[in-house]
Amino acid sequence: MTERPEFYRFHNGDKAALPFAPEEYESRLEGLRDILEMHELDAVVLTSMQNTAYYSGFLYCAFGRPYACVVTRDACVTIAAGIDAGQPWRRSHGDALTYTDWARDNFWRAVAHVAGTGKAVGVEADHLTLVQSEKLGAFLKPKRGMDISPATMAQRMVKSEAEIALIRAGAAVADVGGYAIREAIRDGAREIDIAMAGRDAMELEIARRFPEAEYRDTWVWFQSGLNTDGAHNPVTGRKLKRGDILSLNTFPMISGYYTALERTLFLGEPDAASLEIWQANVAAHEYGLGLLQPGASCAEITSQINDFLAERDLLQYRTFGYGHSFGVLSHYYGREAGLELREDIDTVLEPGMVISMEPMLTIPRGQPGAGGYREHDIVVIGENGPENITGYPYGPGYNVVG
Repeated sequence: MTERPEFYRFHNGDKAALPFAPEEYESRLEGLRDILEMHELDAVVLTSMQNTAYYSGFLYCAFGRPYACVVTRDACVTIAAGIDAGQPWRRSHGDALTYTDWARDNFWRAVAHVAGTGKAVGVEADHLTLVQSEKLGAFLKPKRGMDISPATMAQRMVKSEAEIALIRAGAAVADVGGYAIREAIRDGAREIDIAMAGRDAMELEIARRFPEAEYRDTWVWFQSGLNTDGAHNPVTGRKLKRGDILSLNTFPMISGYYTALERTLFLGEPDAASLEIWQANVAAHEYGLGLLQPGASCAEITSQINDFLAERDLLQYRTFGYGHSFGVLSHYYGREAGLELREDIDTVLEPGMVISMEPMLTIPRGQPGAGGYREHDIVVIGENGPENITGYPYGPGYNVVG
């Protein structure tokens, strides 16, 4: 009987074109190895989608299975499940090992093969479950462990020129989706129909701009009426009617990199109360854009916008922070929580960071102007100041439709 391996190499085909040049990944790994050296670590075991993709180029599809990118002083190895066959090898900058499911915990045997046992190991404490953390301890028997999540997040928060170029392209794709959605808005149309128009336009544009990429995960949340009250409310089959407040949200995904466009619209002329709230939120948006300057802290910016809204007796209708970082993130993985416009984040903006300005006011049903009002632009922080890379117009001048 043939012996069944715990893991093996399946280098099937040639390496595919990754989102970035090899030099980009080597630069990222050099930064990660600086973290290893600083903290006297022998290896890091990266288990999240965002870090695996950031350092290796491979964006995995977990489907309930564990994955990892193990980085040592001289190796970068993707650990992937057999169901993916040669894809992890083709889409990884470094090496790849395939673990089998013929015995439980072969994943951890493959990880230990690369990371070694009895070593000083960095892990993502914010991603490891209690079960997987116990297994890491059992199979790697580390002499010392350390949470490297904050350090890797800090590295990801400052983008390279290549990353900014990709994000800039993503913002342009989001605009394409926004225009397609505006064209599809009409009395009696369903949210889902309008959302599909935006999604299809973006996917076609991504394929045109990036012919060698993988295509996955681009989506739209198009909301109407009561469904606008939350920023992340899913699409429904509700039919639009005149007088509705609308929320346009396009999210192109390019090789794991998320961008967004979010706009308030109305189907037909808004009533006076709605128009007043909308204009106030637009004013907060414009004020906030002017605050995104190198050297300003997230907490300071948040405090100033809070004061702006409080002066207008609207602060109580704010529902979340005023913006967040962009990069390798999505609605189901990744988050650079250290770069969010909130009271409890004191990160200082610096060149290379990419952040949104997205104030939102939610007026409860039954009150004049009820609905959710949100505008969203993406800003690149440069040496000489901010650059707004979102092109789709905001405000009543363009976004009263029909």
